[in-house]
Amino acid sequence: MPSFELISVLLLAALPLMGSPGPATMSLAASGAAFGTRRSVPYLLGVCAGTTGVLVMVASGLTGLILAVPGISPFILTAGCLYILYLAYRIAIAPPLREQERQGEAPTLYGGLFLGLANPKAYAAIGAVFSSVVLAEQAWLDGAAKVVTLTGVILVVNSTWLILGAALSRALRAPRSGRIINLAFAALLVLSVALAALA
Repeated sequence: MPSFELISVLLLAALPLMGSPGPATMSLAASGAAFGTRRSVPYLLGVCAGTTGVLVMVASGLTGLILAVPGISPFILTAGCLYILYLAYRIAIAPPLREQERQGEAPTLYGGLFLGLANPKAYAAIGAVFSSVVLAEQAWLDGAAKVVTLTGVILVVNSTWLILGAALSRALRAPRSGRIINLAFAALLVLSVALAALA
């Protein structure tokens, strides 16, 4: 059974790496700000499921096999970047929250799942965290403990970013400030794509 101290070391490595601004976290904050918490929950669940999928692939070694296929790594990066740019556009044009009862479609569960699986930062951050500490001598127990612990981190980090974005929703009810904040989040999403592509 992994010790509390080792799990604490894993969490100390995981929180800054997995919780720092990136395509998924910024898109969740932007979705929360533009569409509110309730309408963004399906997207949150998709992002969490996709990121957990990356975690399981890293734990099983499947990521190495997938990325060894010629041409797949640039394809994944390009697909993820294109979706994030599309999402940035949707957030930039989202109407103020009080007008959204009949307008604007929030990001979907499947969009979140796709982004979680295609997010280049997820592979880098989870890979780094996964190798940061050994929780158990047996490989299967080490992998299982990390998957359970890091799935909790994924849920907490992504939910926190969504809630922080939604906390801005009062400012978004005024058309002028709402437009400025939506555009700022869209610009941050585009910046996160650029940084992820350069990493």
